[in-house]
Amino acid sequence: MDHTTEPTLPSRRPPRRPRGPRTALTALAVAGGLLLSACGGTGEHTATADKGGASDSRGEAPLPAPDQRQGTGEQDSDGTGETDSREVAPAPDYLSTFALDVDTASYGYARRTLAEGGLPQPTTIRPEEFVNSFRQDYDRPDGDGFSVTVDGARTSADDWSLVRVGLATREAEGRGERPPAALTFVLDVSGSMAEPGRLDLARKSLGVLTDRLRDDDSVALVTFSDEAETVLPMTRLGGHRDEVHDAIDDLRTDASTNLGAGVETGYATAEDGLRRGATNRVVLVSDALANTGDTDADTILERIAGARREHGITLFGVGVGSDYGDALMERLADRGDGHTVYVSTPDDAYDVFAEQLPRNIDLTARDAKAQVAFDPETVEEFALVGYDNREVADEDFRDDSVDGGEVGPGHTVTALYAVRTRPGASGHLATATVRWLDPDSRAPHEESASVETGTVDGSRARASDRFRVTAVAAYFADALRQGGYGSRLPGAPSLTELTEEAEDLADATGDRAVARLADAIRQADALY
Repeated sequence: MDHTTEPTLPSRRPPRRPRGPRTALTALAVAGGLLLSACGGTGEHTATADKGGASDSRGEAPLPAPDQRQGTGEQDSDGTGETDSREVAPAPDYLSTFALDVDTASYGYARRTLAEGGLPQPTTIRPEEFVNSFRQDYDRPDGDGFSVTVDGARTSADDWSLVRVGLATREAEGRGERPPAALTFVLDVSGSMAEPGRLDLARKSLGVLTDRLRDDDSVALVTFSDEAETVLPMTRLGGHRDEVHDAIDDLRTDASTNLGAGVETGYATAEDGLRRGATNRVVLVSDALANTGDTDADTILERIAGARREHGITLFGVGVGSDYGDALMERLADRGDGHTVYVSTPDDAYDVFAEQLPRNIDLTARDAKAQVAFDPETVEEFALVGYDNREVADEDFRDDSVDGGEVGPGHTVTALYAVRTRPGASGHLATATVRWLDPDSRAPHEESASVETGTVDGSRARASDRFRVTAVAAYFADALRQGGYGSRLPGAPSLTELTEEAEDLADATGDRAVARLADAIRQADALY
């Protein structure tokens, strides 16, 4: 049974301001690794940039709202520091700023837990990773930049809308178009990895990936249990695939989990085999349950951050196992300018290792951040759904020394807001801006798009299928975060109603991922 509560959204309540001349907030661009998906609906607003230019509560805690921080003022479109009107780019109280995030592990782990008859811990639920686990159909840019899409729809709650901000990079090119890759696989072979669906799955996945990579790509293999060992130094695949396959086939489980030693040796191996002009990445495959050696997260995290700063080595975390150190893996990926996924089935593993990783080795953007400026004339209050640990101080949006996210080609990033409009308000609602650094030159770029109140006036029930999938995923995540006591998002359906809507959307889209979402919601409804 689903226990629903009225949404409580103590977020920013901007005072009315006199209208000034209407000007656009400019955006400098974003950077990144791999990612996710969502689609555009009727009346969406899109701009394209090319290269060159959680509390664990029972319904009592408020929906996390953007942090209110004082800023230093906005800049003009070329980033020179000249100030513009405050109507479109309002004072910091009306700004929401966050680093882009392409992680999806939280959703994958929750789905596995539910399938096995358990309930996920509310503290492991990150709504943005649920939202970003589904395909979108945003327009894409032609060059190495971002498109920005903003749309929305009314909920059943008075004056409340869901506003979706969608960012997309160009489609991934063919296998011959990207730079070479130098991948260091750091594989957990501790005793806990003997469980079916862990090391056996990793072995098969790495074997498939080895066959999918190009001859000019390089791989290294490090294993760790109570100690770490470099099994294979950085090796070009051309002429050496059999050697790589043999090293993978010989992997066996051992004793304890010395994750610190694995990370230390893995990054040392990656640095020894560093290739200039290539994408250098550590791929960590583990249940992240450190129980011996250096288990201090901050020490491990500092090692990763140092390699990122000095050598540009990014991290791709692959979580496995029914017992999984979700929080540590996420922190490792965030500090390593990377992202995390979770795999529990052969289909999951094939998608990650045979499709995502080979296709998205290239980077489109580094240190990508987004900032949404809400109009105080039309917006009463707002709250960002998720991204709790990805917040960036508003004044740091254009500070390129502040870490953002990494995004690769073929990815989309979605942020969903609950927005309460002022009664009778019309006109400009918000402007969304994305800023990133070119991965080669480190030159900053921005792109932005605005949305009017009329765009969000339509009912959510009549919105595009992909918008509705985004909303269902967000409602589901927030219900899990509340321990089954109902989502605090405005207009939240019950879990039973969400199941029915997800089933309808699965039929309408023919998307197996949406059908799996419906299954997960049904399982949660039966358990609460």
